[in-house]
Amino acid sequence: MSEQDRKGPSDEVRQFTISPDDDGIRLDRWFKRNLPRVGFATVSRWARTGQIRVDGKRAKPEDRLAAGQVLRVPPGGEAKGGKPPPKRRELTEAEIAEARAMVIRETPSALVFNKPPGLATQGGIKTTKHVDGLLDAFVEGDEPRPRLVHRLDKDTSGVLLVAKTPGSAASYSKRFSGRSARKIYWALVVGVPDVREGTIDAPLAKQPGAGGEKMHVDEENGQSAKTRYRVVERAGQKAAWVELEPLTGRTHQLRVHMAAIGHPIVGDGKYGGQDAFLTGAISRKMHLHARRLIIGTPESKGNAGGKLDVTADLPEHFAASMESLGFDPALSDAAPIRDEPPERTPAEKKLAARRHFKQARKETRAPRRARGDAKKAGTKGRKGKPKGTGKGR
Repeated sequence: MSEQDRKGPSDEVRQFTISPDDDGIRLDRWFKRNLPRVGFATVSRWARTGQIRVDGKRAKPEDRLAAGQVLRVPPGGEAKGGKPPPKRRELTEAEIAEARAMVIRETPSALVFNKPPGLATQGGIKTTKHVDGLLDAFVEGDEPRPRLVHRLDKDTSGVLLVAKTPGSAASYSKRFSGRSARKIYWALVVGVPDVREGTIDAPLAKQPGAGGEKMHVDEENGQSAKTRYRVVERAGQKAAWVELEPLTGRTHQLRVHMAAIGHPIVGDGKYGGQDAFLTGAISRKMHLHARRLIIGTPESKGNAGGKLDVTADLPEHFAASMESLGFDPALSDAAPIRDEPPERTPAEKKLAARRHFKQARKETRAPRRARGDAKKAGTKGRKGKPKGTGKGR
């Protein structure tokens, strides 16, 4: 919506120009996104009585909108006592500077941060400082507030994508949940895996009775969890630099999987205990970094979408440890190491089953239709045969 479109409760007829970000959205979803205080019942009533118009024509709640169309909305309709727009947090100059310093890429649909270690992605009971709380630094005037679409653990650094609009948030969220986003992590681990490259396939579940959120391998009741790994370089038998690519997205997946094969991530005392710390000049901080993200960008009218490919520099402690162990960052470009398709989400499995059913039904009907056509042709041939053509006299 344009700035003049953004109005609260009104006693006058309003007109909104559909933005590229809302291209293809259902009419009722548009209201939920842009005028959340107008309920579905009101939208349905307005549509039924012809009070809602799109380019001058009546519209139904399920109709799809296109960028550039003009939507006419009657006055009022805001529910009394409905949720008021969320108040924006007043940030200090230091907080605004901190937020802007994290940005390593900006596109029309996203902000990409290099999140530092020690900063939580979202707030919690005892967490008051977090990325989500700093997003108001990027809001000007009536622009929508950026939205988180995935997360990194507090002590994990690296690439973190934030959607700039509700529409791009929906698009990016779908890509992350559908596993089409490629995420490559760098980690320093204790010891050296015997197999240089492979897949860790170990189901994960929440560990009962654990203080705070903690996961463990549970072959019987755990959710499927798979991680591809590759050893890039080793420092004798002391430590190794590995690249990790999650094929699924379970909580603490990379950390639990590396600890499960006997090579905890350096600095991860939660899953590696005291064995996760190296002596000497190696920092005791977590050495897990989201090095690279490759993800499809949202499609819109006149834009088929493309690829966003972002790499984040290592934090200071990680870079120092790499140097201390003699590892050269130039040895790897953090290319995707996945050589098998990611596990399908339940929604994808359901869609695939539906398509398979339709295809099977189509293949079954084809022979029947062919037999039916042949039968009709035979009947027509018999009908066309001259009667009384017996033996000649």
